[in-house]
Amino acid sequence: MNEFRSGFVTFVGRPNVGKSTLTNALVGEKIAITSSKPQTTRRAIRGIVNTEVAQIILVDTPGLHRPRTLLGQRLNHLVENTLGEVDVIGLCIPANEKIGPGDAFINEQIGEYRRAKLIVLVTKSETVSRDALAKQLVAVSELREWAAIIPVSAVSGEQLEELKEVLGSLLPSSKALYPTDMATEETLEERICELIREASLEDSREELPHSLAVTIDEMGKREDSNIFDIHANLWVERDSQKAIVIGKGGSRLKQIGSEARVEIEKLLGHKVMLRIHVKVAPDWQRDPKQLGRLGM
Repeated sequence: MNEFRSGFVTFVGRPNVGKSTLTNALVGEKIAITSSKPQTTRRAIRGIVNTEVAQIILVDTPGLHRPRTLLGQRLNHLVENTLGEVDVIGLCIPANEKIGPGDAFINEQIGEYRRAKLIVLVTKSETVSRDALAKQLVAVSELREWAAIIPVSAVSGEQLEELKEVLGSLLPSSKALYPTDMATEETLEERICELIREASLEDSREELPHSLAVTIDEMGKREDSNIFDIHANLWVERDSQKAIVIGKGGSRLKQIGSEARVEIEKLLGHKVMLRIHVKVAPDWQRDPKQLGRLGM
């Protein structure tokens, strides 16, 4: 009988290569928000995948980037710490894009983490023909010697079970590190904050994504009712950004609330009454005290 295995895995890659989407697909529920904006992920979010022979703890982290703020420095430090502690690092390269300088840079970076086994995942495999996928598999194989090369699609589910098997086989022998009915370490409040931030990121202007943060003042289920009340704050850095988030006649904020409420109701299984107040915390990305207050 095979020994049970348990350990930590993280996916790395350029923005928009499908890291968070893949994490969610493997866990089987949404634990990490997704967006086309770079550096969407701000914490090391742990998702737990259980199989008959392994427990795979997926650590979804921010991408490595050139930091311009204290927040950026903290995110990079978080990624570097995570990469130094995981058992497997999976470099994600999309099937529908040529390997570029960004991929080569990250491939070089992960080579410094000797503790981890390195694999490469060719993501978005559903977007290309078999011939194009085969060419991409050859191209990634030339980057280095990998413990495994796996084409995968988080959208169609193709090769997800095979990926779980491979990841499990690369982990150290160990009993399960988390209860088997647990999907994530994230608290309910943290997950709700992230869903509100995700909604606010969509269609936001270029200067906005990194300036957005969300906190919750209070939340809870009403007595004798199935309605869940949430009072949240959406933080920006300048008054001009506040005006953008609120929109003409409050139209943008209404849209954010509507989109976030749909996802929160899926999470909670209750009807949600969501109230969002937009507040200004000047240059919070560069202020250690404000970063602490905003949970960064």
